[in-house]
Amino acid sequence: MNPVSVSWRRPRWLFGRRVARVLLWTVVLAAAAAVANMVGIHLVGGVAGWKRWLAATSGYFLVWRLCLYTATAYGWAWMRRRLLACEADAQARRRLVRSEIAGIVAIVALEASLLMQD
Repeated sequence: MNPVSVSWRRPRWLFGRRVARVLLWTVVLAAAAAVANMVGIHLVGGVAGWKRWLAATSGYFLVWRLCLYTATAYGWAWMRRRLLACEADAQARRRLVRSEIAGIVAIVALEASLLMQD
């Protein structure tokens, strides 16, 4: 086989519509977060005022995150039951446990980094 005639083909999943949609939503959400921060900084009169406002309302943000974690845990439990009903083998259970551990580690790291900022 002539190595020059071999053409490189990209994997189908690499630039599919689903990946493009996820990337688009990621960019839209990041842009919305940046705009919200800029508007907030402008409304409170500068970066120092923004930091004071964030410190004053940190309790509300903690409650919001706890509600978000609770909703995520409920959704995860629902999804876990459905997945184990479809795939009851040991390998599926191990994958779920690894995912659960990774999720908990990520949440603990996030909350620890927020505590260290204060």
